Amino acid sequence: MAHIEDRWFTPQHDDDGKLVLNARGKPVMARTTLYGTGLRYRVCYIGPDGRERKKSFPDRAKQAAEAFMATVEADKHRGTFIDPAAGCMLFGEFAETWLRTRTYDKSTMESLEVRVRKHILPFFGSRPLSSIKPSAVAEWDSELAGVLAQDTRSVAFAYLRMILTAAVDDERIAKNPCSAKSVKQPRPVERRVIPWTYDDVSAIRANLLPRYRPVVDLGGGCGMRQGEIFGLGVDDLDLVGGWVHVRRQVKRVYSRLVFGLPKNDKDRRVPLPASIAAALRAHLAEFPTVSVTLPWEDPFGDERVTVPLVFVTSRRGAINRSHFNSKVWHPALAAVGIPHTRATGVHALRHFYASTLLDAGENVRALATYLGHADPGFTLRIYTHLMPSSEERTRTAIDSLFGVPLRAA
Repeated sequence: MAHIEDRWFTPQHDDDGKLVLNARGKPVMARTTLYGTGLRYRVCYIGPDGRERKKSFPDRAKQAAEAFMATVEADKHRGTFIDPAAGCMLFGEFAETWLRTRTYDKSTMESLEVRVRKHILPFFGSRPLSSIKPSAVAEWDSELAGVLAQDTRSVAFAYLRMILTAAVDDERIAKNPCSAKSVKQPRPVERRVIPWTYDDVSAIRANLLPRYRPVVDLGGGCGMRQGEIFGLGVDDLDLVGGWVHVRRQVKRVYSRLVFGLPKNDKDRRVPLPASIAAALRAHLAEFPTVSVTLPWEDPFGDERVTVPLVFVTSRRGAINRSHFNSKVWHPALAAVGIPHTRATGVHALRHFYASTLLDAGENVRALATYLGHADPGFTLRIYTHLMPSSEERTRTAIDSLFGVPLRAA
């Protein structure tokens, strides 16, 4: 049973070992050798695991010790007990363990580690987990607001929440301070997609080097991501049947190029229009494929994959997106008067593809499949404003049914 020890005083006994009582029948207390030094009151209790635990309080804090003891016993009864010592673990130590146990692919892990070590650990790393309160989270986010874009803040906040959720699951803290009502999570900026016109896309294509022009065709005509285009092998093309099998991408992990699965770790087949197939035939005739060997997913792993790539550099190597963007894509944008921003990267070709299909009446589920989205709802949220207006379709449908306007009876 839990009890409180007074480390400064102890009951006095006579020579026969009997308890000495005062006139009111209470024990006479004698000073111990610890009198006046250190914390006075010590709560002793048994944890749910059967181990004895202790927590000390200073002089004149007996009520606080009694309140703590009552809380411990109540938490044990409710099954919500958290060992106070568990929360003494430093956030930095816990976060490093959390990072080591993640099972994301290497490129995701690289981004995760950078965010945690650059934006979270400098503020929370030296703090005990139990000391991190909602006010500290709000202060941290306020400091980031002055130096980071809101999208980046939102990602950093999500990672902090994930780490502290793991601490709750490990019973090191009782609740996640990121979930407090007083903490407002930064939300990503919602950007309305404004697709390019066909003339824009054609102008950009014309200003690329001939060896890179079909990149525009596959991005704008098949909705492929940049890395997926760079990872396209000749064996992935069915030029006769009219299909592209998207089953890998080229990505950069720890500054090294690797082959890896497409986003969401899922391959897909995309319809290949005859016009795009013709452009690819002409490209392959002028620029034959080059077999390129790269690590698979992990740049430091032993697995290697060789692919006869459709697109390579002039030096016959896999294309690094950073070099391509700065040396090839941005000059082409500048030539047609389009500034290079986050919204005008190669990814913008996917928006052109989506807007073209929606305008032609393609359904959202099929579009999501072609784009490689895991959830059609995500596709709908991005492109719902591009879908043709339903008002005129409603009028046409009713008029086609009744044939003529209804007359009053």
